[in-house]
Amino acid sequence: MVAMAQSALSGERLREVDGFLTEAWVDLARHDERLRGLAVEVRFDRGVAHLDGAVADPAQLRLVRDLVGRLAGVLAVWCKVSVAGRAPVVVDLGCGATKQWPGNLGLDIYPAPGVNAVADLSGSLPLADDSVDVFFAVHILEHLIDFLPLLDECHRVLRPGGVLHVMSPWWRHVNAVADPTHVRLLDVQTIKGVCGQRPPGTPRWYPLHVGNDGASIFADLTPLGPDAPGPSSSHLARFFD
Repeated sequence: MVAMAQSALSGERLREVDGFLTEAWVDLARHDERLRGLAVEVRFDRGVAHLDGAVADPAQLRLVRDLVGRLAGVLAVWCKVSVAGRAPVVVDLGCGATKQWPGNLGLDIYPAPGVNAVADLSGSLPLADDSVDVFFAVHILEHLIDFLPLLDECHRVLRPGGVLHVMSPWWRHVNAVADPTHVRLLDVQTIKGVCGQRPPGTPRWYPLHVGNDGASIFADLTPLGPDAPGPSSSHLARFFD
């Protein structure tokens, strides 16, 4: 039997899902004592949860994003939350003239309005170790023949608890092949490979959330230390075959 390709969710369906998610989150926040008093706003846009606000410590942010990510229909959890009075350092990789959020640091191989630094994303990033809280790699990985060096660089630069947000065309959607500059096809199972067993000494990732709307795949990844335990099989089963 040939498996049928998943259809991309329509804009109308995604808007309806956003309404459901908003109601579900309001209800959860009203009844979960752990969320009382937390100054975090949660907004949903086409299935992506956008978190903004401030928390006192990293554990509170992790709690909010974990609870949001458990809601059915959430594709990714993008956070711009200050922790202990410090605003996050956010970097847009390959941003071109359009950043995900105004004020992000933009890196691109070509100079353009909004690009703060010109950098070849297939090489070393001009950023210090443990200096960034959030990376956006939106429609970037499919343009790189080998994107693992870029992921390794993000791992080096991210602070503990930092997050890499990935969004790329799903290999079964026409968008994956319509752009002749695309050189890689990606699936959620590709993310499983990124987070799976890798050679000793290789940077390791923990999947906070992975999603697929039938047109794009999403992944929120946080770096693991060399001795940190990896994700459990039950956690991986949430996202991967």
